[in-house]
Amino acid sequence: MKTPDSSYPHIVIVGAGFGGLRAARALANAPVRVTLIDRRNYHLFQPLLYQVASAGLSPEDIAYPLRSIFRHQHNLNFVMAEVQQIDLENSRVLTTRGGAIPYDYLILAAGSVTNTFGMPNLNRYAFGLKDLDDALAIRSHVLNQFELATQTADPAQRQAMLTFVVVGGGPTGVECAGALAELIRLVLRKDYPDLDLRQARVVLLEATDRLVSNLPPDLGQAAQRALAQKGVEVWLKAQVQDYDGQRVYLNDGRILPAQTLIWAAGVQAAELAQTLPLALGSQKRVHVLPTLQAPGYPHVFIIGDAAYLEDEHGQPLPMMAPVAMQQGEHAAHNILHALRGEPLQPFRYRNLGSMATIGRNQAVATLFGLHLTGFIAWVIWLFVHLMQLVGFRNRLVVFINWAWEYFRFERAARLIYPMPQVHSAPSTTITPPDEKEPAAVIATIYNPN
Repeated sequence: MKTPDSSYPHIVIVGAGFGGLRAARALANAPVRVTLIDRRNYHLFQPLLYQVASAGLSPEDIAYPLRSIFRHQHNLNFVMAEVQQIDLENSRVLTTRGGAIPYDYLILAAGSVTNTFGMPNLNRYAFGLKDLDDALAIRSHVLNQFELATQTADPAQRQAMLTFVVVGGGPTGVECAGALAELIRLVLRKDYPDLDLRQARVVLLEATDRLVSNLPPDLGQAAQRALAQKGVEVWLKAQVQDYDGQRVYLNDGRILPAQTLIWAAGVQAAELAQTLPLALGSQKRVHVLPTLQAPGYPHVFIIGDAAYLEDEHGQPLPMMAPVAMQQGEHAAHNILHALRGEPLQPFRYRNLGSMATIGRNQAVATLFGLHLTGFIAWVIWLFVHLMQLVGFRNRLVVFINWAWEYFRFERAARLIYPMPQVHSAPSTTITPPDEKEPAAVIATIYNPN
C-alpha cells in the first residue's frame, strides 16, 4: 500500500466488519489518510458462519484477507492489532502493538459479542456463534458427538449425546437449527449406518411466542412449519435458566438432557464500546446523534452494532449487517461533508427487507413489502448472500459447494479438528457397545468458547 500525503486529514476506522469495510471503501478516492485497525487480517461474512458450523462451508470460503481487499486503495493503511482503549480527550487509539495512533476523525465499528444475560454457566459450557473459532468448535463438537455415540450402549447417554439444542429463534438460531437438522438427516445418516438416528434431536428454544420476530408473524409461522418438516422441535415460551454441560434447565421446571447447547439468543455491543464515557442504550450500545456522531465528540462516529439509534417510530435500529453497511457509508460521507465545511446529514435506514433460510428449498423473506416463503425465497436468499460475499473466488467456491450439496446431498467440510481446552464440560463416561470389552472409554467434551 502506498503512503498518502501526510498533510491529508487522518481517519482511523476501528473494526473491519460490514460497517468498517463500507466506510473504508467510501473514502477510497477522498483526499484523506485512512488507517483501518482490526485484530484479524480478514473480513468475515458472518451471516454464513452457521454453514461452517454445520459442515457446509470451510472457513476460507466466507473470509477474505483485508490486504487483498484494499490492495489498490492507496490512501489506506491496515494495522493488525487489538484496540485496548480509545482516548477521546486526546484523539488517539491505543493498541496492543504499542504506541498510540492519533486521528482527526474516528469511525468506531467495533461490532458485538454474545450476551448470555449474566448466566456464568453459559459462558463456560455453551457455544456462541460469532466468529470462525466458534463455528469450527461447533462443527468439531457435533461430529465428535456422533463418534462418541457409536461407543456407548447406554440409550439415555446416547440420547443426550445426540440432542442438539439451539437457543434463540431469530435468524441465526433458525438457520443454525435447520442446517443441523439437514446435516443429520441427509448426510450423517449415511456416515453412521449403525446408529439409530431417530434418537438424534435438534431442539430450538425461543423465549417468546414466535420465531424471527423481526419478520411479520405469518413468516414466523411459515418458518416454524418449515423447521417442523425438517424434524426440528420448536419450543416456544421456553426460557433457559441454566445449563451445566449435561442438562438444560428451563424456567418452567423442565429439564432437557443435552450435551450440546448453541447460544444464539442475544448479543450486546463489544466491550470496547462499553468502556467509552458515553451513555449506553439497550444491549449496551452507545447512544449516538442522528448524524452518527458521539455526543460531545463531533470528530467521533459510532456505527453498526456498537451504536444505539432509534428510527422514526422510536424503535432502536436492529443489529444487522444492512444497518452497519449503510451507516458505514453515511459516516464516511458525513466526514467528507465536515471537511468541506458542509452541514452533516442525519442517518435514515433504508429497510429493503429481511430474510432467513431454513435449509434446502426453504426460506422466509420480506422484500419491498412482499412476503415470500419456500423455494422462491430460498433462491433470493442464495443470490443475495452470494453477491454480498467479498471476492470472486469466494463467490465461485461457495456456489460450487452449494450446488454440490444440493445435487449430491453431501457436505465436504466434515473434519474434526483437535480443539484447545478453554472450558470443559463435566467428563462423560462412555460405555462400550460390547459389554465384554474390559475398558471404558472416557471422553471429555471440550468447548473452546
